[in-house]
Amino acid sequence: MKGGELAKRREKREKAEVILKEAEEEGNEEEAHKQLKRLSKVTPEINEQAKRLLKLMGVPYATAPCEAEAECAALAKAGKVWAAASQDMDTLLFGAPVLLRNLTAPAARKLPIEEIHLEDVLGGLEYTLDQLIDMGIILGCDYCDSIRGVGPKSGYEYIKEHKSIEEAIKVDKVAKGMPEEWPFDQARELFRNADVSDCSADFVWEKPDTEGMVQFLVHEMEFSEQRVRAAAAKLEKASGKGQQVRIDSFFKISSNRAAPKKEDVKSGTKRKGAAANGSAKKPKK
Repeated sequence: MKGGELAKRREKREKAEVILKEAEEEGNEEEAHKQLKRLSKVTPEINEQAKRLLKLMGVPYATAPCEAEAECAALAKAGKVWAAASQDMDTLLFGAPVLLRNLTAPAARKLPIEEIHLEDVLGGLEYTLDQLIDMGIILGCDYCDSIRGVGPKSGYEYIKEHKSIEEAIKVDKVAKGMPEEWPFDQARELFRNADVSDCSADFVWEKPDTEGMVQFLVHEMEFSEQRVRAAAAKLEKASGKGQQVRIDSFFKISSNRAAPKKEDVKSGTKRKGAAANGSAKKPKK
């Protein structure tokens, strides 16, 4: 189902390769670095290295059988984690009760962390979760292209008035803009019943393996031993403090959450998965 989206990503990488070659020939280091970042791709080997490092650090992890956002949403719904951190608004369509955006944004960009509560989104839009899913699909997601001529404002209004995709696409303007192949019903089923792991088990934090980290990061990956041991010492110290603190304790976040207004959605910019556009509050770091 994600084949179309993956094909678009491949096309973007191919364009980046052409621009990278030109930048290297011209000696434009800044542009070359920019294109190299666009060519970065997570491989199975990188996944295994990440899991190995987490285990050495004593950090528990889950391996998603399908979509990572769906797995994170399922863990949050099960109460195993407080929130799902992702840039992808589709995380809300999978039912994550709380979504954090910009959590891993580079410090140089100075982006505030956005905390989006699904309950507030649904209340502000006066939607059910199924209707939010339908609006997300209409605006375009990883599994379906967007409908030509339908943006956040009109997409919101079509679902608000007609209640579902099936009824909305009976409108001539919507029907004319539909892609030739548009498996909205399959996408909806994936959001409703995503393939996730059993989320019943509790996460167990373990004592970090300092020498194991040194072996892996220093001798195999060529990191600085001084930096690795310094970081390991912090992990050792933290592991003896008992229960892990909540992530929101690191940020100054107001406890007064205002529900998103419908006019906020109407003024939004069209983007992939923008079903919750305008609903985020921006706490200070």
